[in-house]
Amino acid sequence: MKLEVKNLVKKFKSNIAVNNISLQIEKNNTLGLLGPNGCGKTTSIGMMLGLITPTSGEIFIDGIKLNSQNRINLLSLMNFASPYVELPKKLTVRQNLEVYARLYGVINKVERIEELVEDLNLSKFLDKNTGELSSGQKNRVSLAKSLINKPKLLFLDEPTASLDPDVGDFVREYLEKYKNKNELTMLLASHNMKEVERLCSKIIMMKQGKIVDKGTCEELINKHGRKNLEDTFLKIARSNNELE
Repeated sequence: MKLEVKNLVKKFKSNIAVNNISLQIEKNNTLGLLGPNGCGKTTSIGMMLGLITPTSGEIFIDGIKLNSQNRINLLSLMNFASPYVELPKKLTVRQNLEVYARLYGVINKVERIEELVEDLNLSKFLDKNTGELSSGQKNRVSLAKSLINKPKLLFLDEPTASLDPDVGDFVREYLEKYKNKNELTMLLASHNMKEVERLCSKIIMMKQGKIVDKGTCEELINKHGRKNLEDTFLKIARSNNELE
């Protein structure tokens, strides 16, 4: 699925959280959305998911404008994962996956859950309450939930935050393999620059609600005269002037 955002704005009273951003992700590509905390990444994702109503601007999914009339139908083709949005803690992992499978209208629920349990190594804690899991286990369950409906458009908000290197690498490797086998367009918001370099074909840099730069990893590194993406990110984040 292709995602296109045009002149998106979100104001909370006098605060402009997202200030006239435009972007697009071509079908089967992955876009990295980068920026310091508070720059508007999560609010932007919320609007693209139809969870937050934009103050102005338009969002198109495969050329169809996202609005209140078609939101439910379009949401069935998307999903979302974030370590900051927890699943119901008192439900077991199995119960959570069953609930979300029903919410998304998954036809072969049992088979799909079994497939994800095997792929993401969830069997050892499948019947434990989700609130009792480690951060790494919760992360894998959240990823399973985000793929339960085999989405065509996937939003990931810092999917490997607070994970140890081994689990983080497992998640990145799984996403790479999954994307290679399935038709999937992704938007990845992350502070892990190596993760972004590994997974993203293009990058957008945000600051204070605005898009201040964009390009491939190599283009941005060369443009700013830095050795790697992390140094490039720091230069942009610490700059007092908006970048064109």
